[in-house]
Amino acid sequence: MSTNWRISSFNGALLAAYFIPTWTIVAFRIMVSPIHALYERPNIAVALFISDHLQLTGIATVRVAWLLALGKLTVVAFFMLFLAFLVRAAIRKTGSSDEALAMALAIGSVISFASMVMASQVGETQALRLHATELLMLLGTAIVMLVEHPAQGETGNAATTDALGPDQRRLLNNR
Repeated sequence: MSTNWRISSFNGALLAAYFIPTWTIVAFRIMVSPIHALYERPNIAVALFISDHLQLTGIATVRVAWLLALGKLTVVAFFMLFLAFLVRAAIRKTGSSDEALAMALAIGSVISFASMVMASQVGETQALRLHATELLMLLGTAIVMLVEHPAQGETGNAATTDALGPDQRRLLNNR
């Protein structure tokens, strides 16, 4: 069994397993029917905040819904890119997939935090719990990434040994 999985990589893969299908379905529903999908459970806090506090017109509400869908699809794209990088062992060992995960965590945290604040302003407790849970999952992974030691670059060693001649490699391996 492979033992080169970092905790943040495994945690990011679990987050991707949740956020990719969930936010993709929500975003596509918004794209198909912006107003109707905006008033569904995952987006109700944003919809009520827009209608109560901002008092936007219908077309402006549709534009905000599409921006929300675009933001969620951006997070999904970064999670998918992270998973694609995670499949390759060389990338996973060096921790090069952390940038895609960090972007997904940053953008997703901003969306979840803004949705949580909007839910608290309009008094939607179930939406508040949903967005707070998503935010805590994203922030928990970000904290694990910050606390975890940097990945040990095995490919850096391989790159330097490739530049060596056969005699130098033999001497290096005998040490």
